[in-house]
Amino acid sequence: MPEGVSKTDSEKVKTESEKPSEKAKKAGFKTRSPSWWFPIVFLALSLILYWMNNYLYILTLVIFFASLSGIRIIYEYERAIRFRLGSFTGVIGPGFKYIIPVIEKLIKIDMRVLTVDIPVQEVMTKDNVPVKIDAVVYFRVLNPQKAILDIQDYHMATRNYAQTALRDVIGDSELDRVLVDREEIAKEIRSIVDEQTDDWGIDVVAIKLQHIELPENMKRTMAKQAEAERERRAVIIKAEGEVTASKNLATAAKTLYSSPGALHLRTLNSLNDLSSDQSNTVVFAVPLEVLRAFESVNQFLGGEKKKNK
Repeated sequence: MPEGVSKTDSEKVKTESEKPSEKAKKAGFKTRSPSWWFPIVFLALSLILYWMNNYLYILTLVIFFASLSGIRIIYEYERAIRFRLGSFTGVIGPGFKYIIPVIEKLIKIDMRVLTVDIPVQEVMTKDNVPVKIDAVVYFRVLNPQKAILDIQDYHMATRNYAQTALRDVIGDSELDRVLVDREEIAKEIRSIVDEQTDDWGIDVVAIKLQHIELPENMKRTMAKQAEAERERRAVIIKAEGEVTASKNLATAAKTLYSSPGALHLRTLNSLNDLSSDQSNTVVFAVPLEVLRAFESVNQFLGGEKKKNK
């Protein structure tokens, strides 16, 4: 290091001596450009030549009007990449901009959330069931410089990578998980795609699985399975109802047996219910005491027979 020059001064000189294109690549923003001076110089030259009565002012006027074709308008939701003689010079923000025709070129990039459709994919699940599935990818550009300089077509690259990730995740999952955990599968695909597209300046916002189509024989099998499951539940519910009804009947019988006259009241209640029926049915009601008298007589006669023997 030369004498009298400190380390800080040498680093400052080194930084200032860097090329503008290298600074732009590091910062990711636009650099100052003399582009606006191009039409102004030709306009001033035309006025000077006209004042000098030189017919060359016509040529300069033609060049001036031709240079106006370099005017560009960049909207708020857009960013532009500027190239000068093929070299990257910076990222330009929204506003009224100018580029030198032929020498400079702008590539506009939409910074809004974009959508890409993944076409229908026929994938074999982990349990060997073929399914057809499609999805939609929502993404946006975070770094315009990387999206243009590091990848040829970020739209196609994002779609193809998401398509590959979709096939990989579905292929490692069973059919039941694909049908039930659609949101979890979508999040897993998004994490895989987002990790890769970070190097391209792309942020994957979300991935949504749209339609899952099963083979016809699998649909019929699943319908039979669902029907059998519903029948099984119906039989179980019916059996549980019969068990509950039998317990209630047993409790009622014990209550009627232990309460004197309760059965007779129940008989009268049944007769009242039958009287409202407009039919030709004839019901003969025999009091319970009469039946018990016959039972006592039968027991007495049986005892006499045993004594005679």
